[in-house]
Amino acid sequence: MRKVILGTIAACIFAGTAVYAEPIADRKAAMKNVGMAMGSLVKMVKEQMDYDPNVALLSFAVMNNASIGITSLFPEGTEMGIDTTAGPKIWEDMAGFNTAMVKFQADTAAAIAAKPADLDAFKAVFGPVAANCAACHKVYRLSQP
Repeated sequence: MRKVILGTIAACIFAGTAVYAEPIADRKAAMKNVGMAMGSLVKMVKEQMDYDPNVALLSFAVMNNASIGITSLFPEGTEMGIDTTAGPKIWEDMAGFNTAMVKFQADTAAAIAAKPADLDAFKAVFGPVAANCAACHKVYRLSQP
């Protein structure tokens, strides 16, 4: 199971480095990778799986990688699309959205730099990352159907 999780996370990191061709599809893929990484982190914080520092670092790396340049995947004209949950507030307040992504990048970078060796150290760096995700989704994402 651990190898599957590590392999999936590593694939997400490398997939995130591809050149973006279709903004809506590409941002959905990037956010899906972030969601998968968050899923592993949530399982560890809830102690539904053993804490693994390698999985934690790789998950934070997936999130950090996605945060770099993600705002370029929200160009004018992509406000509406097939199955997008990106809210109109992104385009109404692009400066605020950019600020939120810079904070997300900083929070994930800090989590990586902390190299949490145990569950308590992990929980300390996970909190700001999770709060950042929740705050951004609250403002910039449409409700799920």
